[in-house]
Amino acid sequence: MSLVAGSYERFIWGFRLKQHSSDDRQPLTLTPLFSYPAHLSPVRSVAVAGPVAASAASDDSVKLYDLTTCSELGSLLQHTSSVTSLSFFTRPSLSSIPRNLLSASDDGSICIYDADPFVLLKTVPVHKKGVNDLAVHPSGRLALTVGRDSCLGMVNLVRGRRSFCCRLGKEATIVKFSLEGESFFMGMEEKVTVHEAEDAKLVSEFECKKRVLCAAAGVNGLLFTGGEDCSITAWDTRSGKSAYCIEDAHSSRVKGIVVLSRDGETGSAEDPYLVASASSDGVIRVWDVRQVDKEKPSPLAEAHTKSRLTCLAGSSLKHFKPSRFGKNDAHSEQNEG
Repeated sequence: MSLVAGSYERFIWGFRLKQHSSDDRQPLTLTPLFSYPAHLSPVRSVAVAGPVAASAASDDSVKLYDLTTCSELGSLLQHTSSVTSLSFFTRPSLSSIPRNLLSASDDGSICIYDADPFVLLKTVPVHKKGVNDLAVHPSGRLALTVGRDSCLGMVNLVRGRRSFCCRLGKEATIVKFSLEGESFFMGMEEKVTVHEAEDAKLVSEFECKKRVLCAAAGVNGLLFTGGEDCSITAWDTRSGKSAYCIEDAHSSRVKGIVVLSRDGETGSAEDPYLVASASSDGVIRVWDVRQVDKEKPSPLAEAHTKSRLTCLAGSSLKHFKPSRFGKNDAHSEQNEG
């Protein structure tokens, strides 16, 4: 299992979550893989799919990395404004190899790339102002975007064009699909709304204590949120009620959440249900959410980057196969840009 974090200081950080024998006092540790100044300005988004990672920043670029060798593959330079969000699409039959990469920009457009090799397929204008976030449906056939123009956009990824756009009552900064793709979520300051994917019908909504800055979908209809309340809350999206909460998970704002393993789906019942979180004070922590019944759950592992973290992404694969992505592919795309 691996984690990649981006920071305000232009650095990206890579960690591998190692599991030790049950006799050890600390069964899990976050082992550093790499850290270096990847961009010329603050990192705004990171994404991970199997052995491949990507980072985006206010310098208009997307950087690509091979996690098996901890090396940079190259850059994608098609955007003319700050790149605000990244998302990989991976086919279920090829769980370790991404098929496409999507990136969103402050100019209101998204870029669709083929991930093998990294070649620009199309640039699609979606919003009149910058894109805040994007999410790809598990089928890979469509994507949702939310922008600073207070609109929700839908992109047909088969035809490569915008198919729908509607104005929201308030600007949304977060959009995510559920793991099954039957619903999607939007975050608007302290409020999170749940909608059916088929017709965008409102299913439920819930109010958080303070502004929501990050979210990640879990199994059984759960949605994990974090933000200015420094806590991690798991919401039952069907009822709109809080399932459980890790109070004061960090001493500062939670800027990223990643669900690393899915209890009951990818392992035995004894496997921990792991959730990783990152905060703006540079701390990354890994939690077993089954411990929330205790008065104060303790993190299974943590790392201190001593930087102002802005985003977090991860992969739940325990072992990486040799990467098929070569440096020549990414460099050729860089030259085309």
